[in-house]
Amino acid sequence: MSPRSAREIAGWAEDDHAAALAAFAVTADLYGMTDLPGPQEARAFFEERFDPVEIVPPGAAHFTAYYEPELAASLTPDDRFCHALYGPPPGFAPGEIWHSRTAIRAGDLLRGQEIAWVESAIEAFLAQVQGSVRLRLPDGRAMRLGFAGKNGHPYRSIGAELIRRNVSVPAEMTPDRIRRWCRENPGEVDALLDHNPSFVFFRVLDLPEGSGPLGAMGRPVVPGRSLAVDPEVIPLGSPVWVDCPGFGARLMVAQDIGSAIKGAGRGDLFIGSGAEAGRIAGAINARGAMVLLRRRG
Repeated sequence: MSPRSAREIAGWAEDDHAAALAAFAVTADLYGMTDLPGPQEARAFFEERFDPVEIVPPGAAHFTAYYEPELAASLTPDDRFCHALYGPPPGFAPGEIWHSRTAIRAGDLLRGQEIAWVESAIEAFLAQVQGSVRLRLPDGRAMRLGFAGKNGHPYRSIGAELIRRNVSVPAEMTPDRIRRWCRENPGEVDALLDHNPSFVFFRVLDLPEGSGPLGAMGRPVVPGRSLAVDPEVIPLGSPVWVDCPGFGARLMVAQDIGSAIKGAGRGDLFIGSGAEAGRIAGAINARGAMVLLRRRG
């Protein structure tokens, strides 16, 4: 039976509601709420100001996860750093359909738009999939890049393509498995990446070292508390209860979107930054429960 109040949600009493409130506060003004309580009243705030609404039946929500990669990089190319991350082409307008990934690579169509160079083509590709990246430059400085647009072509999974080729079964197809295939088949990497015609452009962000990357609301997302959703199903800024095997049950906030995150019950969990966050995110692909907390009135 659907919960009639947040108190009836399984696992609700055990959550850290103050942590959820801190994440909610990042975008609360954009959601239309500015009268937030202190952390001691966080649980009562969510119980008294919101009503639970099941998005899909329990067990029908589909969760994946994402993260902010951290890569060694250089502002100039050399034998080690020879795979570029690019800004948008001159005059590019959001929503415009531009050249495919294959055409961009074959024609070197983004020459002059390089922001920085990383060590491998697959890591540059995976940074595009995540939509943000933290670069560690040779002098130790960090450079943060965020999403600046895409070429308008549909996203196609290279993991699904490798499954189609019988490289691995679906349960074992992770980013690390893709990396291993690329190491074992260096001459075939470009052709595999070209399977996905979508191409993401970046921009340099001025963010503190400890901040998460920017989400779709233009504010930093919070590790373990920010969720990417389909905004046509769940309004951005909304609190959302998530119960995902392998991740846990907790209150999160819908603060991001993703090109593959479409439909009711679809959620992408932000894990954090760096290699360990990437390992955790890559292992999450599960069915669970999703409950929207809808503001009363």
